[in-house]
Amino acid sequence: MNETIFKDFPELRVVDTREIGSDRKIKSYVLRTAGLKKREARAIETYWPRYGLSFKEEMLDYSVLFGNDNPVVIEIGFGNGAATAHIAKMRSEYNYIGLEVFLTGIAKLLNAVGKEGLDNIKMMRFDAVEVLKHMIADASIAGFHIFFPDPWPKKRHVKRRLIQKPFAELLARKLIKGGYIYCVTDWQEYADQMLEVFDSIPDLTNPYGGFAPPIPWRLKTSFEKKGIEKEHPINEVWVEKA
Repeated sequence: MNETIFKDFPELRVVDTREIGSDRKIKSYVLRTAGLKKREARAIETYWPRYGLSFKEEMLDYSVLFGNDNPVVIEIGFGNGAATAHIAKMRSEYNYIGLEVFLTGIAKLLNAVGKEGLDNIKMMRFDAVEVLKHMIADASIAGFHIFFPDPWPKKRHVKRRLIQKPFAELLARKLIKGGYIYCVTDWQEYADQMLEVFDSIPDLTNPYGGFAPPIPWRLKTSFEKKGIEKEHPINEVWVEKA
């Protein structure tokens, strides 16, 4: 099933960053492969032409992409897309770009937004770091959402975590003045690291002085529910560009 989709939509094949000459050590994802169910393949065939984006080494023109000048929010790693679809519907005054490499998650989000007929969202299957570097202009993004990134709990794997200073600096550079980064995790040590990393970026300020209160428009994700079942604390981090 996957091969048929890749034949029809070759941009859905994840391109390893090494193939385009990148020598950086940190990627925004670890690829997990899974076969598509028939309904998921059908969602891609039906809705990808409307909502899908291809990676290109050229800056996106948001007004052309969305047909308006509304502020743009990027979500990195949207999982099954339930929270993404909910937020796009609830906060329709924003445009959204979702970045995810999990093909089943892309199919689920496509199905959700396609059935709702939402017109303020696009998505791409590619490494977020490369997208930010090559397709997103500096000082052009209103916000970033990063919900439950892989915590890499083992000490020897901590260096693989997404939220580290070089990545935070990249996010800050892409934000407009007053733009925000909104992260959520159920891993306490990672939450503490997020605060420390963002605090080290001169352009970012924390209006809460620590963890943020729950943001009412964010839908609880499946990862959050699992964390709660394990009695993990749910920590939210919100910082803004000064």
